[in-house]
Amino acid sequence: MTLHPPPALTGVPVLETERLRLRGLQASDFDTFAAFAASPRAGFVGGPNGRTLAWRGFCSMTGHWVHRGYGVFVFCDKATDAPLGTTGPWYPEGWPEPEIAWSVWSPEAEGKGYAHEAATAARAYAYGVLGWATAISLIDPRNTRSAALARRMGCVPDGSFVHEQYGETIIWRHPSADALADGGMEAYA
Repeated sequence: MTLHPPPALTGVPVLETERLRLRGLQASDFDTFAAFAASPRAGFVGGPNGRTLAWRGFCSMTGHWVHRGYGVFVFCDKATDAPLGTTGPWYPEGWPEPEIAWSVWSPEAEGKGYAHEAATAARAYAYGVLGWATAISLIDPRNTRSAALARRMGCVPDGSFVHEQYGETIIWRHPSADALADGGMEAYA
């Protein structure tokens, strides 16, 4: 019998903020993601779903790195590596433009500024490393927490988009890379 190393997503950069580490998805993150996907908390991102559909979503995020060369990071507590959610550059088939996406998996992680800290680092990566000039975030009109985060990041509503799976979403336009550069863009590494 030949033993193989456990599969791993390679080539994903690791970003660090004051409190968080943003890294690629790992197989060990799946149970935490599946619990999120099964909960009402996943209602704005296509859930709740059982483990089978959660697995498809998890593999979609992993595969995005392979097919696009970038994707969402898992943001983790720096001290424990506990996965708290995902954020990052996201542009799957059918999206109107490249997006900075985010989901907070753990209810204990809400209200602490983690999503803002992680999404700001991910946007800086998209602008500074990937060379994006602009980005959007697609947010369900009922998702007041995500809309508040978008406003905090300097985003403004810029129309709507009807997604075949999620229905109507509001397009939140991020400040351009040039506008952030003029104001002192946050570090991304």
